[in-house]
Order: sequence, then structure tokens, then C-alpha cells
Amino acid sequence: MTNPLAQPNRTGRGGPLPTPPTGWPIGSYPTYAEAQRAVDHLSDQAFPVEDVTIVGVDLMQVERVLGRLTWAKVIGGGIVSGAWLGVFLGLLLGLFTDSLLGPLVAGIIGGIIFGLISTTIPYAATRGQRDFASTMQLVAGRYDVLCEPKTAERARDLLAKLAI
Repeated sequence: MTNPLAQPNRTGRGGPLPTPPTGWPIGSYPTYAEAQRAVDHLSDQAFPVEDVTIVGVDLMQVERVLGRLTWAKVIGGGIVSGAWLGVFLGLLLGLFTDSLLGPLVAGIIGGIIFGLISTTIPYAATRGQRDFASTMQLVAGRYDVLCEPKTAERARDLLAKLAI
């Protein structure tokens, strides 16, 4: 995760440059939630958590298949997403007119048409090469918590009291 308030370590012409993590390992956890809990425990103990870094190790890109895509699902999804967009635009336009019903109906019809076009054309272009829906995630095999050497020993002692 990134923190928009974080100060970059180095800057170049194109902005902050990525740098490898530094520090001594003070804990290793199978899930991000457990690593986050460890850092939260350190924070609760008034430990200077700015010395701590959570590092995902053994990164994997995981694609989870949600289900099969059919023309009925694609068209239905286009109608529903387009209708929601139409409701939003219709209500927005209705604020600036005397009647709410006319802009709402026009927005819904226009949204449905837009939704159908924006979902069916890309699906047809795949020609059956990708007939499933999925989500992608970047996950790690484990999460190491590193700490600056000057405070690493104290951090290890504090984490030893935490039963994860």
C-alpha cells in the first residue's frame, strides 16, 4: 500500500525513484493482516513505527476466475450498469429543469443504450477467446517486517509479547 503523505527517499526528473527496503527483519507473517497487526502493536507501545517497513516477499499475480461469461450475462450487465449511469445523469439533469421525470427517463434510456454498446462490442471482439470474468490481485507468499537497526532489538522484544 502507498501513503500519499509519505516523503520519498530519492527524487529524480520523473519523480520519486523506487528504492529497495532496508532494515533488519523483526518478524515474518503469512498474511498482510498479521504483519499489519504486528506494526499496530508496535504503534500501541509508542514504538517509532517510522522505522518499520512491511515487505511482501515472493510476489505472485493471482487471477481468480469468477464465472463463465455468456451473451445473456454481458447484455444484462450492460443494461444494469447503463441504467445506473442513466439514473445518475437523469437526476443530475432533473435538478436544472422543471420536471424530474423527463430527464430521468431520457437518462435511463440513454444509459441503457450506452451500457449495451460499451459491453457488447468488446465482448464480441474477443470472439470467444475469453469467456470468463475474473479479478487480478498481486499477493505475496509472506510479509516480512523490517526495522532500522537502531531500534530493531526493542521491536523484536515488543513483538515477542504479541501472540499472533
